[in-house]
Formats: sequence, structure tokens, C-alpha cells
Amino acid sequence: MHADRSRRRATARAAAAAAAVGGLLLTTAGSGAAAPPVPAVPKEGPATGGGTAPSGSSGSSGRPSPSGIRTVSSGWTIPWGVNWLPDGTALVNERDTLKVFKVTASGTRTEVPAEPRIAAPDSGETLLGIALSPDWSRDHQVFVYHQAKDGNRIARMTYDGSRLTGYTPLVTGIEKGLHNGGRIKFGPDGYLYATTGDADTPDSAQDRNSLNGKILRMTKEGKPALGNPFGTLVHSYGHRNPEGLAWDDRGNLWETEIGEDTHDELNLVRAGQNYGWPMCEGVCAKAGMTNPEHTWNPTKGVPSGLAYVDGALYVGAMRGKRLWRVPVDGTALGTPVAYYTDGFGRLRDVVQVPGRKALWVTTDKAGPGKDRVLQVDLG
Repeated sequence: MHADRSRRRATARAAAAAAAVGGLLLTTAGSGAAAPPVPAVPKEGPATGGGTAPSGSSGSSGRPSPSGIRTVSSGWTIPWGVNWLPDGTALVNERDTLKVFKVTASGTRTEVPAEPRIAAPDSGETLLGIALSPDWSRDHQVFVYHQAKDGNRIARMTYDGSRLTGYTPLVTGIEKGLHNGGRIKFGPDGYLYATTGDADTPDSAQDRNSLNGKILRMTKEGKPALGNPFGTLVHSYGHRNPEGLAWDDRGNLWETEIGEDTHDELNLVRAGQNYGWPMCEGVCAKAGMTNPEHTWNPTKGVPSGLAYVDGALYVGAMRGKRLWRVPVDGTALGTPVAYYTDGFGRLRDVVQVPGRKALWVTTDKAGPGKDRVLQVDLG
């Protein structure tokens, strides 16, 4: 069970306690579906965004900005993550069905079985992030972040081109709840980074001995990475529900974070820093806390997926139902501009198409079999 935002902590804890018990199930069966027509995009303007950037926005600076959008693949149920293989196809996973698909650039998909089966069907658990080994040509390893009977965990498998095998848990003991985080990505340093939520226990984010409310940094064996600030898996702490990670062309790590009631965040993450939760939501003046670089009102935010392309960060907003483009110059941010407001519903993951000025963006919770994978061209 997973939710984007808990307005009342007591409700969140009750829901987490009632969550179904089980492990991970990666199953197979199914095929691609024909893509329906793309709905009309709302007219552009400062208040709503649109197919091109509003006049005077950063889109006129010569840098690429969204210039067109189309459906690549339809028939999905909460596609949570996209990872590109060297052959130009992608692995895309669904959160609640725990299925993994291989998807071609044209949108044809084939389900990828996992052997052995790790959990019973309909267990109520979820499959969140997936990441591919930076040594793919040598090891073909796939890393997953998922819910299991004993909590959230990070595990490793091997992909032989047709199935996933050799399930091996790497990190266990991450508490689960409504705020799970769940994004995993390899950084330019070759280490695996993982976002973890506070699991509806806010104080865990400030406890450096807890794995919750953190960004973790580890080796491919699940051990603390060289140079971690506390000698543990913890890279940074004080996070509520971080769901997006991306590195810019200078190696800076950016992160999107879902707040509680008033502020969602875009953070510049540095090792050992404290990002404030639960003492702070958004900007605050408490000593020792690191402020976000940008905040959104939840009606325009609840950010999840994050990608960096040619001088800008692209943020998928769920409650806000829009794609944000945020210009970046070093560590300074320009004025964010919203695109496709209310045109495609909740947007979850955002990834660059390798070697192209284009993004794949997944929709979220449109209904069983109604979500899509979209392609946004950057012109």
C-alpha cells in the first residue's frame, strides 16, 4: 500500500499497520496495447502551462524545452519506473501488479518473468524502483526496491534477456508505510543511491541509525559506499518522502520530495546534510538544517520523477498534474515553467531517452489498464 501524501499522521500510521503482508512478485503474461489518441493539451499561459513555454519563460533562452508530446504505449496500471537497456529498449515496471516489461522504442512490450517467484499473487505489496548495473555488459544485474513481509528492501537479480533470476536481498529492515520513497539510481560515481520515506514515523528521518527518511548510498553488494559521511549507508537525512533523483552535468545531485501539508521540495543533496524533516517543511531558520532550492504548493506539486537534460530539470507532478521544467545554472535555479497542466493526469516517472532530446514520462493512477507511457520531445 502506498500513497503520495498523508494529511494526518494518525491516519497514515493506521493505514500502514493495516497493510497486507507479503513479499515481491514479478510475474509474466500480457502484451502491448494500441495507443489511444492523445487528449488535447490545455492552452498555454502563465497560469496553466501548455504545449510550449509561455512568452518570456526560460523556453526562449535557446535551451531545449517541451515541443510536443505523444503516447508511446498504453494499457498500463501505475507504471512506476523506466530504465533503458543498451539495445535501445527499456524495462518498465508496474507498482501494484509487480510486473516488469521490456518495451521497444515504438511501444511494443513483452513481460519479463522472475524466477523463482518471490511472493504470492495479490499480496498487497508493491514494486517501486528498478536500476541497471553500470557494469551491465559484464554482469547484467538488475536492482529492485520493493515491499516484502518484513519491510521495504533492496535486492539484486540477473537479467538474461528473457527472465530475471537469482534474487538476492542486499538491504533489509527499511520500515514500510505510506511514505516509502523507493527510487533507486546509480550515480556517476558508480554507487547505488536509494530514497527512503519516513514510513509515517517522522522522527525516524532525524535518527541517523534508522534507514528511513534518508538517501542511502551503497555498493552493488549493499555495503556502505566509500566516503559515506557516517560510515553507514546514510548519505543524507531529514527527508519525508523523497521520490526523484537526478544528477546534472556538473555531478550535482538533485532530489524531489513530497512534503506534508504546505510545501513540496526540490533539494540539492550533499553528503551528511540534514534536510529538516520533521522540524521543517520547506524553508526554515533552524540551525543545522539545509533549505530546499525550490518549493511548490501541493496543488501544483507532489513531485515524483526527476530528470536532467541540457540545462534543465524536469519534474513529474502527481497532484499538480503537470510537467515542470526548472532551468539550472550551476547550483542556481531559474524560473520553473509548467507544461501540459491537467492534460494527462498525474505524472510519475520522468527519464531521458538515451542519445535524444526527449523524455519518457509515465502517468499514474488513471485507472486499471488506463495509464500510459508518453514521449515528450524537447525542441
